[in-house]
Amino acid sequence: MITHDYAFDPKYKKSVAYFSMEFAIHQALKIYSGGLGFLSGSHMRSAYDLRQNVIGVGILWSYGYYDQTRHEDGSLQANFIRKHYYFLEDLGVQATVNIHSQDVHIKALYLPASVFNSAPLILLTTDIPENDFLARTITHKLYDANEETRISQEIVLGIGGVKVLESLQQKIDVYHMNEGHALPLVYELYNRYRDMEILKKHVVFTTHTPEDAGNEEHDIHLLYRFGFFNGLSLEKVREITMVYGDTFNLTVAALRAVKCTNAVSKMHGEVANRMWKNCEGASEIIYITNAQNRHFWTDKGMSAAVNEHEDYELIARKKHLKRVLFEVVADQTGKMFDPDVLTIVWARRFAEYKRPGLLKHDYNRFKKIVEDEKHPVQVIWAGKPYPFDINAVNTFNELIHVSHRIKNMAVLVGYELSLSFTLKKGSDIWLNTPRVSREASGTSGMAASMNGSIHFSTNDGWHPEFAKHGANAFTIPAIDHNKPAEEQDNEDNKNMMDILENEIIPMYYDQPKQWVEMMKTAMKDVVPAFDSRRMAHEYYEKMYNKE
Repeated sequence: MITHDYAFDPKYKKSVAYFSMEFAIHQALKIYSGGLGFLSGSHMRSAYDLRQNVIGVGILWSYGYYDQTRHEDGSLQANFIRKHYYFLEDLGVQATVNIHSQDVHIKALYLPASVFNSAPLILLTTDIPENDFLARTITHKLYDANEETRISQEIVLGIGGVKVLESLQQKIDVYHMNEGHALPLVYELYNRYRDMEILKKHVVFTTHTPEDAGNEEHDIHLLYRFGFFNGLSLEKVREITMVYGDTFNLTVAALRAVKCTNAVSKMHGEVANRMWKNCEGASEIIYITNAQNRHFWTDKGMSAAVNEHEDYELIARKKHLKRVLFEVVADQTGKMFDPDVLTIVWARRFAEYKRPGLLKHDYNRFKKIVEDEKHPVQVIWAGKPYPFDINAVNTFNELIHVSHRIKNMAVLVGYELSLSFTLKKGSDIWLNTPRVSREASGTSGMAASMNGSIHFSTNDGWHPEFAKHGANAFTIPAIDHNKPAEEQDNEDNKNMMDILENEIIPMYYDQPKQWVEMMKTAMKDVVPAFDSRRMAHEYYEKMYNKE
């Protein structure tokens, strides 16, 4: 049996199993890649804070996502290093799933709530002696590049997760799929309920992205051969999923298999409802805006200075945090950054629509700003491209190449929880540049705002729910998003640089009191609206308790 190490608040006694491919719980537990993991990690921490009856179900990735280091020329190197975790407990239970007509054994390990102050986690692995080598590799690497391995991972998470919970005699009222990866759990539960309308009462779904790449598709016959549908006949699969063609979209199937779906910001809710308005049989799509756990992310010194109305302490603490960040910059790049200089950070997943290079799109203008002697600017990039996405890796390496020629520009490697902490606390501006309507939420700016780093963003994701331009954030103005991508990039870059030159830089250097007021306003406004306690409560209120 699983113990939570705490008594449940009566408001949250309904038992929930939260399935996610990744959880960013702590720097020491490397089972995450980026935003999805950061979000699920904050959710689990807030479930613990609120004493909710929630169990996380994920996978113990033997090699993690990847370790990000450098080649001899400074370019990105992806290393896959086996991890060992002695703080996990062996639950002594196993489950078996059938993958491609072969039995695969799954072992369950346990992260108690007390280790990192989170809801307890059950982590599944196939990397055990009972399996042959191929089966062991299923849980080696998060988001494996091989399609058949990815399908196998989803079977392990969904079907294996439900079976392990049953072996542990856990009575689960609601199964929460954080993205579509755990979809096979629906077909395991179907064997129990034999009725989709009854089954739907026990499953909810969070969709995270309006990007095609985030809405996974496979050939239905391939999924069938691999056991994705848990032994159901193809005719029965088509009947209960309403998928009659050869292409099987996991998001579409999830929308039709749950009592409720949520998007992850108000704007994403509008986009998701437009995207799936013609999806017959889909559940209602509401929105519950993503959030981050303020106790985990907020620097206590900065928070205390704001609460005590001590501006000089806030300024001193921010400078100290900048020095801590700049020690990392010096260690990695040999560049000595100045804590008195305005520092911009762009740090997140390197995806094309997020436009990591937009700031230097007009290279001459960018160079002029960062090399200005009177009012200079320092810029730091960080983030993990998917290691098998050549375009993303090339974009990262191009930034490194450019940085060799510019003193005030740095590109850091090793973007995990620890470096993310340091960047959010040590930056003055947190830059976010997605093409509008393509960023579902973008939670990194929430944690940055909690630390007095001003969010500077296109008006996408969570930003429209928070931003008051010039008071707690800066917003790159709206443009016509029907224009070709190159024209959009030109316009967004010009508007961004205009705000940087005419508003941000003058305020930082010439109106320091106004800048400090903006920092304080950002820190106050971001909580409680974007603290994950609010989010974890809303999941119970709007999703789990929904009849």
